[in-house]
Amino acid sequence: MRIILSTGTPAELVKPLDGRPSTRGLVLWPDIFGLRPLFVQHAQRLANDHGWTVVVVEPYPGNESMTIAERQEFAKELNDDAKLADTVAAAELMELAQVGVLGFCQGGMWAMKALASQRINRAVAFYGMVRVPPQWQGGGLGDAIDVVTARAADGDLSLLCIFGTDDPWCPAEEIAEIEAAGATVKRYEGAGHGWAQDPDREGYLPVEAADAWARAEQFLGG
Repeated sequence: MRIILSTGTPAELVKPLDGRPSTRGLVLWPDIFGLRPLFVQHAQRLANDHGWTVVVVEPYPGNESMTIAERQEFAKELNDDAKLADTVAAAELMELAQVGVLGFCQGGMWAMKALASQRINRAVAFYGMVRVPPQWQGGGLGDAIDVVTARAADGDLSLLCIFGTDDPWCPAEEIAEIEAAGATVKRYEGAGHGWAQDPDREGYLPVEAADAWARAEQFLGG
């Protein structure tokens, strides 16, 4: 069901089709391509398989018609505070005690940064940017590592980060940095960027994707 969060951001609300009460909430941040049927399908499977309520958030509200090139250029105009507000609004909407966050690519960055709120008890980031890429710098975006380090200092870090070893958006030294901060890290040898969420995408790795999804779902359900 398409909804509008209290922040004014469009989102998709998904519940188990069998009508059972949800045991956990999940905020799902898509990749840079935004809220689309692919992620609604992911959300419905997660809801059906695990009994979760899932809210998929649009990362480019008001700019949904942008091309990927335009989104890349506009990314520097995005703001961490606004994305955190969207995450918290989605969590509050679900009215569940336990809420996690799952994100992919740019959405993986938002998933890590969601740990700035104690409303979120655990997060999984698929190839999220540990530090803001140079082309996105200069605006309202900070480095995810700073949020993760602060949450770890509170003794309450539950974060799984999934990476490929050949991902230009996630350099090896930054992966090591997030691991040293206390995140659980799983590396997939030879994987690039964006290899787990879209079977129609070039570079999709079905065996690795299945393994990574299983790890993510087990972690989120813990």
